[in-house]
Amino acid sequence: MTRQGAAAMGLAALVILLDQASKYWVLSVLHLPQLFSTPVIGPFYLTMVWNPGVSFGLLQMDHRLVRWVLAAFSVGVALFLAAWVRAATRPLFASALGLIIGGAIGNVIDRIRFGAVVDFLDVSRLHFPWVFNVADAAINVGIACLLLDMLIQDRRERAAGALKDAA
Repeated sequence: MTRQGAAAMGLAALVILLDQASKYWVLSVLHLPQLFSTPVIGPFYLTMVWNPGVSFGLLQMDHRLVRWVLAAFSVGVALFLAAWVRAATRPLFASALGLIIGGAIGNVIDRIRFGAVVDFLDVSRLHFPWVFNVADAAINVGIACLLLDMLIQDRRERAAGALKDAA
């Protein structure tokens, strides 16, 4: 495993830890009741929502099979990405995969334990209509970083090709 791959796995573990700790805090310390919103600061609220779907409440279906299909799919994605990140040499690429792996596993833990994912970060006052969690945020930031890495890598390859053609 490369150094970047190991760092990505460490980042994934950190995301899982932060995600599960924040959910523990919401459920066991605050005892935030479902669909209850409490202001935190400015437009940021805590709103407890049980999400049986995927990120940001998409694909919600109340069926036991969906729970296990989504869990299995998330584990499969995380395992695929973990195998891929082992050979990573670009720090941004490795970090992106680490964020996605950690977020996927964080939500799988909820899905297996509770049958749904604990969502509580509410910024709907900023015209963002979804309630989400640390794992969802990590997945989305990871995807954005992955896209950015692809753009940077594409530019590097085009620049290297132009130099090769000029020589």
